Amino acid sequence: MSFRPVLLLAALAASAVAQGAEAAPRAQIRGDMDAELRAMLERAVGEVDDAPESRFEARRNARSAAEAAEALLRSEGYYQPVLEDLVEGDDSPVAIVSVQPGRRFLLTEPAVRWTEPAPDARSAEDARAAIGLEAGDPGRAVEVIAGEGRLVAALTRVGYADARAEPRRVVVDHAAFTVAPEYRIASGALVRLDGLSVQRRTRTNPAWLNGLRPWEEGAVYDPELVAELERRLLETGVYDGVSVALSPQDQTNAGGLRPIVVTLTDRPRWVQEAGITISTAQATVTAGRADSATGGSAIEGLWTYYNRYGRADTLAFQARLAEVYSRLGADLKLPHWRRPGQTLSLGAAVVNENTDAYRRFAGVLYADARQRLGKSSWYSYGLGLDVGHYDERRYDPLTQAPISLNRDLAIVTGRGGFYMDRSNDPLDPTTGYRLTASVQPTAVAGEDTVLFLRTEGQVTAYLPVEDNARTVLAGRLKIGSIVGGEELTVPSDRLFYAGGGGSVRGYEYQGVSPRLPDNTPRGGLSLFETSLEVRRDLFGDFQAVAFVDAGAVGFQETPNLSNMRYGAGFGVRYKLPFGPIRADIALPLNKQDGDADFQIYISIGQAF
Repeated sequence: MSFRPVLLLAALAASAVAQGAEAAPRAQIRGDMDAELRAMLERAVGEVDDAPESRFEARRNARSAAEAAEALLRSEGYYQPVLEDLVEGDDSPVAIVSVQPGRRFLLTEPAVRWTEPAPDARSAEDARAAIGLEAGDPGRAVEVIAGEGRLVAALTRVGYADARAEPRRVVVDHAAFTVAPEYRIASGALVRLDGLSVQRRTRTNPAWLNGLRPWEEGAVYDPELVAELERRLLETGVYDGVSVALSPQDQTNAGGLRPIVVTLTDRPRWVQEAGITISTAQATVTAGRADSATGGSAIEGLWTYYNRYGRADTLAFQARLAEVYSRLGADLKLPHWRRPGQTLSLGAAVVNENTDAYRRFAGVLYADARQRLGKSSWYSYGLGLDVGHYDERRYDPLTQAPISLNRDLAIVTGRGGFYMDRSNDPLDPTTGYRLTASVQPTAVAGEDTVLFLRTEGQVTAYLPVEDNARTVLAGRLKIGSIVGGEELTVPSDRLFYAGGGGSVRGYEYQGVSPRLPDNTPRGGLSLFETSLEVRRDLFGDFQAVAFVDAGAVGFQETPNLSNMRYGAGFGVRYKLPFGPIRADIALPLNKQDGDADFQIYISIGQAF
């Protein structure tokens, strides 16, 4: 049964190849030219579904191909080409376009003529430099048009928000083989900013909203400032619609300032959600927090109150009953707390966690502050308190025998984190990298007393190896270490485990960890994980993936690679506008007793 997905992928790929084989070039391109120009002409000429059946049809294909070729040549600066449409053969006629490109025309120095009022001298100079064209460059039409766009955009960035291009004048000199562009630009007046003009009724406090502005009144207009305000509103997650734009010129006030128009559409005040999850395996994902586990079959209810305090806040009440992680609690999120970009999260809950390695019943309190850096990076700091009862199956290094621990513990955890995202897409990255790090100094009191430091770091990287990122190499490396504690004294939920869909695929949750004689995951003081994926676009919105994962959990502070476990497999992705849906099947390559023959994972987004 495990071979059926492979056969399905092979059949779909063969179908795509067969469909591509039916198409034929509209016409052959002949003539003396470089390979790049020939390839461009072939793309411009295009393809037809079937080869021509008569000379008449071939002649028609050749003529339309010649027209497309001539348009392409002129756009590339070849204004004196010689083209001839031909047909060869009687029984199997072939359409041909004979091309002599001729001499390529070159640009003269671009000229700019300002419509009054002209911008200041410095802005005018910077705008001219932004055109990016020089005398002697190929006279390509697309570059002439793009240069005009860059000129206007440069003016906009320095405060001339109303800058626009008027009809340009381009002179093609057939005697001198030159193309002389002249841009005619109306820059308008320099725009200075006022406060906010909110267009719709919203529960948001106007004073708080006005405090999100990244500019002072009278500041020169900068589109990046306007975009930053929009980002600040969008990241709160409490609005169905957000629009931020400069007001029209007729709304300029007596002081010569123009407001920014903010249009907000509030989400419903209360949102109730319920869900049922059915799973044959535990699929817990942790993110440096002991209270973030999920997995197994579950029934969940979530009540969310948006904008209760008029500052884009979110108050959520959760009731979750599950095999692995049950929770009854409340969480409050205050975006832009004390300063823009900083979010304060407060929470309190009662949790019951039941994994193969331990059972925990505890009360949890936490407070975290996260500060956004740039568009997609952040750092965080906070404090957590867990007070509860632990029922653990552990391993005693002295007696070298399994033991049972039942203890009441109070755990205070400092929580620091950092995340840097330099990839190009949050759910389907094809280039760039990401860095994640967490540091958790922890104090344990109660029936045991211990101080330790838990650290964890991960890097992922993405490398396109073909044009348009049709094939992407993706890699992941994760390392963790607990310093200052011993395996037996560190609470089980703070130890490292490996295995599962976000870890080493092919093994169930905690399945890579060393085990006790009764197959209970043992956990450890160090962690090492790595993954390598090859992602290949197939056809349409489908993508195929092959991967190898590896991981190890050790009993020392530094990772121990002597007990590595390996998994490999393949998967399919179907790309939707918001991100890919993934389905992976993975096999353990050196499985232990109790490991299943394979694991299947289905989720949204790439594995990493």
